[in-house]
Amino acid sequence: MIEVSETIVLDHSREDVFEFLDDPHNHHQITPSLERVENIERLDNGGKRIDHTFKIGGIKLDGELVQTVHEPPERMVFDMRGQLEGEIRLDIKETEAGTEVTYSAGYDLPGNIIERLARPFVEKYNERELTTTLENLKTRLDSAEQPA
Repeated sequence: MIEVSETIVLDHSREDVFEFLDDPHNHHQITPSLERVENIERLDNGGKRIDHTFKIGGIKLDGELVQTVHEPPERMVFDMRGQLEGEIRLDIKETEAGTEVTYSAGYDLPGNIIERLARPFVEKYNERELTTTLENLKTRLDSAEQPA
């Protein structure tokens, strides 16, 4: 199983961060390897079910994300189903320094991916992916505060 986790501190309220992350289209805008987000369906728990395509090392992987935990403004957990199986977790908490966002992912790669990509490459790729996603989140939230 591949497991990665990154944290960033933002100068935005937990509520604003959660609201931004609660829209799957925003994930598509900030996550470099997330190529497609569609067929978004609201679930009874307040979460969503989403069809998606990730691209890892040039290989497209289709699946669905099912938000099993939707606890505003603190936490979101998604089950990854399809060609990638695993879990994505977003934890949002207030600290003295600002709002801390921790993005964690754990998943199994399909056999054909492991054969084509070395595990250390995939781990480094995903670490960079999470760092970029969190930096993009900060940029998007910061730019939303600027007057038009």
